[in-house]
Amino acid sequence: APGYSACRRADGRLRTPPRRAAGDSLQACAAELPTPPLLSPPMAEPEKLPAASLSQLTIDRSAAPTRRRRRRWVGWLAGALVIAGIAAFLLVPGKTEVQVTSVLSAYPSQQYTQLTASGYVVAQRRASVASKGTGRLIELRVREGSPVQQGELIGRLDASDVQAALVVAQAAIGQATAGVRQAEANLEQAQAEAANAEVELQRQQALRARGFVSSQAVDAAQRRALAARAGVGAGRAAIDSARAAVALAQAQAAVQQVNQDNTDIRAPFDGVVLVKNANVGDMITPFSAAAGTSGAVVTMADMSTLEVEADVSESNVARVRVDMPVEITLDAIPDARFRGSVARVVPTVDRAKATVVTKVRFEKIDARILPEMSAKVNFLSQPASDADQTPVVAVNPRAIAERAGSKVVFRLVGETVEAVPVTLGRKLGDAQELTGSPLQPGERMVLAPAERLAAGASVVVSGK
Repeated sequence: APGYSACRRADGRLRTPPRRAAGDSLQACAAELPTPPLLSPPMAEPEKLPAASLSQLTIDRSAAPTRRRRRRWVGWLAGALVIAGIAAFLLVPGKTEVQVTSVLSAYPSQQYTQLTASGYVVAQRRASVASKGTGRLIELRVREGSPVQQGELIGRLDASDVQAALVVAQAAIGQATAGVRQAEANLEQAQAEAANAEVELQRQQALRARGFVSSQAVDAAQRRALAARAGVGAGRAAIDSARAAVALAQAQAAVQQVNQDNTDIRAPFDGVVLVKNANVGDMITPFSAAAGTSGAVVTMADMSTLEVEADVSESNVARVRVDMPVEITLDAIPDARFRGSVARVVPTVDRAKATVVTKVRFEKIDARILPEMSAKVNFLSQPASDADQTPVVAVNPRAIAERAGSKVVFRLVGETVEAVPVTLGRKLGDAQELTGSPLQPGERMVLAPAERLAAGASVVVSGK
């Protein structure tokens, strides 16, 4: 290094002098060393340096340019590969971006549709069954979906207090009946006394006529006869009073019997239990307003009175008439179509929704139809036949293209399209019927195919 010199001492060892200026390092080192003996050049072999001089060795950097040349070749190779990839991408034909639609299952009755409305299935006869009495529910014989007949026992309340009152009323009937018998006996006694008094009066009158008795005796006999007749009248009045007491006791017993019957909850008509509102142990009150109590025990409906309540816009209500044919579809049963007719139009408008409620009856009730199902009602210009309610294959008219004078649709098969010839049928609302088509509902087709699109072309579905 500049400013440093290695000098050999007299004993043959190297010595590193302190740092000096670059110009005087060699002179100082020469002055300190003894004069070496004269050697004849060249030397037989190189002088071996001590191990201490190895720390002064440095790495030769002459090989660095070779590595930089290698890295440069790697960069050229990567660039060539990128260029080759871009060229391959440009040479390979790209995929056509398309929008798709599905093959539909349409119904010919759609061509008669004049108006569409939505609503829900409801039961015309529906009741929340409760008890007129108050008490704790001790028995419940039905659950959701249980069919019941009119008058069938649904549940029973605790009626121990009512039964005790009924026993008291029945005892009062017995007591009143006994009073009637007592009054009848008293009447018979009074009648007997009255008969004796009449006989005695006649005897005294006969004796008075002969002069055997005085007039006072006849008067006394007459008073006894009158008293006996009054006793008969009183006996009859007592009988009437006793009988009235019996009637009163019977009426009180009837009241208690009604109270007991009110603890029995029975079905008001034939139907099916829809909701169970209470359980055994609940407190039942006729007009439930207190916390922890229930009013209705069950909610039931007559399934034979199911109909659809559809909301029709007030601007279209003039097009709806009673007995107008309709077709009903249910979201829960999408593959079925039910015929029906307009039963009545409710003569009022919902101000908030600007709609009129239309009642639609089913032509035939299906066991699969349940209350509160969502329904769609198509008001038809003419009744739909069985053939009109048979599904056919239909597509969106925008999926139909013309190739070589023929109507075709492009069906997606993986990432390519296949041209399928089709024969057009009837126009079914917003769909086009296809007759004799091999297409199946649910298959995907290209919507609005471009003119350049051909069979076998690779496509990619648009995300729009």
